[in-house]
Amino acid sequence: MPRPEHQRPLEPGVHRDLAGRRTYASYLHLDRLLGAQEPLSRPPHHDEMLFIIQHQVGELWFKLVLFELRAACARIRADDLGPCEKILSRVKAILRQLFEQWAVLETLTPSEYAEFRQVLGPASGLQSQQYRAIEFILGNKDAQMLDLFAHDEAARRELAAQLESPSLYDEFLRWLSRQGHAVPRGSIERDWSEPYRRNPELIPVLARIYAEPQAHWMAYALCEKLVDIDEQFQLWRFRHMKTVERIIGYKPGTGGTSGVGFLKKVVDLSFFPELLEVRSAIGNP
Repeated sequence: MPRPEHQRPLEPGVHRDLAGRRTYASYLHLDRLLGAQEPLSRPPHHDEMLFIIQHQVGELWFKLVLFELRAACARIRADDLGPCEKILSRVKAILRQLFEQWAVLETLTPSEYAEFRQVLGPASGLQSQQYRAIEFILGNKDAQMLDLFAHDEAARRELAAQLESPSLYDEFLRWLSRQGHAVPRGSIERDWSEPYRRNPELIPVLARIYAEPQAHWMAYALCEKLVDIDEQFQLWRFRHMKTVERIIGYKPGTGGTSGVGFLKKVVDLSFFPELLEVRSAIGNP
């Protein structure tokens, strides 16, 4: 049978006999990954597959965000800030990907979601261990959230450890102090399990860094990377809230929250408040 003109022959160097060898599927464990989508609606509702995959993909990105943020904290603790610019640039790119991902879920209409929402029971993104760990490592600490994991001692223990550890911003401020910047003691000697609270005494310290970027380039560059992360996370939260509003309106969330109202409360939360506030001081006489 003649080969169609548009069909290219397989190159002679392509591996064909893969029996017993590592393959694309085995390296990525695609049997487990692609077998993890199990709709519960009966008969299976077409759009439940979208809902499951959307959230599973989000959890995979969360895993990488945590991996990178923990690496950044370790580098800062070791006074090795060089790799942090690349690390935090990657986190920013992941957050942008997560922002755009909401567009896929927005193809789910309210009537379609209503067809299978009941199978979720009390399951909710509020119970995402990885998301909560990201919030903790970025400084939004809340010990009450540990109660959501009372049923899973291992998850609760891991989150408690993150809660009690310095956040990314804490590590950065400690590094600034080690470099001789006059970081107020209250910002670097505190209970790490408490959420970070704005300290007006830090503004002049940051203002000096921004006034002489060439003299403080590493600190200056990392300040801007942290602002990138803060901004992208706020955008992700906003898109999340608008997606939920579009799909369920103002009904309560499956996890027992007020839904859109609950999400609106955190849209404007800043992880690194002084890095935004210092902008008002820059350029003033």
